[in-house]
Amino acid sequence: MVEAVTTIGVISDTHGLVRPEVRAALAGVERIIHAGDLDEREVLEMLGCIAPLTAVRGNCDRGAWARALPESVTITFEGLAIHVVHDIYQLGMDAKSEGVAAVVCGHSHRPRNEVRDGVLYFNPGSAGPRRFHCPVSLGKLHVEAGEIRGEIITLEEASR
Repeated sequence: MVEAVTTIGVISDTHGLVRPEVRAALAGVERIIHAGDLDEREVLEMLGCIAPLTAVRGNCDRGAWARALPESVTITFEGLAIHVVHDIYQLGMDAKSEGVAAVVCGHSHRPRNEVRDGVLYFNPGSAGPRRFHCPVSLGKLHVEAGEIRGEIITLEEASR
């Protein structure tokens, strides 16, 4: 029997911009995680039309709509805990001892896909306006057979 792969789209630091390439790259994912700095409530609405959405508040998210977002959240897929926080330096936990399989963050605009001490630390980079000479990117988490792995997608490459 072949086990199904659950694919979760991961995006951060959109800063009010949802590029057409984002919609194409996230088509078919089972859930989207936004790791903060949406800047505009409309980003929630646009991404929520693609797939169910989990989002946390980033340091640039302001207003009543943003205050309704949690600063961090832990969600579970196929028995694996994924903790989401905007700034990794505000993690406030030992992910391994808490049984977290992956920590998703944003803030730095720099993609990161690294397993440390058995925990995946994943930053999709920034899918919004280009800043800090970083690539425009997002990511996907693939959950299969009790394992989780990350994939960084550079949007310039995805549109080719």
